[in-house]
Amino acid sequence: MLSAVSKGLRKLIFLEHLEVGINYFESTWLTEDDFDFYHKEGKYLQEKYQGTIEVGLGVEVGYNPAFLNVILQKLSMHKWDRIGISYHFLATDSGHLNMVSSKQINLERLEKFGMDEVVRQYYEQLQEAVENLPGQVLCHIDAVLRHHPNVVFTPEHDALIDKLLDAVARKKMALEVNTSGYKTKEHPYPSLAILKKAVARNIPLVAGSDAHRPEDVGRYFDRLPDLVKQLIECRQSGIGS
Repeated sequence: MLSAVSKGLRKLIFLEHLEVGINYFESTWLTEDDFDFYHKEGKYLQEKYQGTIEVGLGVEVGYNPAFLNVILQKLSMHKWDRIGISYHFLATDSGHLNMVSSKQINLERLEKFGMDEVVRQYYEQLQEAVENLPGQVLCHIDAVLRHHPNVVFTPEHDALIDKLLDAVARKKMALEVNTSGYKTKEHPYPSLAILKKAVARNIPLVAGSDAHRPEDVGRYFDRLPDLVKQLIECRQSGIGS
């Protein structure tokens, strides 16, 4: 909170991770008890910082098509200021693959599965998530590109991204501009090329810093004005449509 206030942010929305039915060797998401405490603590912060910064309590829900009904039930247990949709774990016969991990063991498993197939399933399932979940924001839609060196987009992948963005537009959702990408890629997630397509579809953009540490709150937000300027210029010239 203090980091957000010191950086002059007027509103901060937490998006804690919700995953259901994931068969993976470690847990990086909250339990039901954790979410109960999260909302209790969040309400305390809302009262404490009232008049200084607006505090929102949201969730980033990871899609798992085999547990859709359970996910919907868990989402209904709390009131959310924002529901972000993401997709981190790909189901296989031997368990789930973490598509956004930088750990070597995960990179090797993804490579063995086949990166073209990983990307294809990633975008197909993200579209299904958009159509089936009550989300307001789609998070880091090219997160599958984060760490693996052998990801190459094919024309098939580009077509899947177009279909995904069409679904986002139909649902009147927003697209997250995740500034954590500037740390490793020198551009946000998603890339400028995907953001141009989103703007051409009149999809609203929402800034997120993907902060897992206090000091990362609002990181690289100072680069957003130039990004917005580029997108406006592209929109006016018809690029990306």
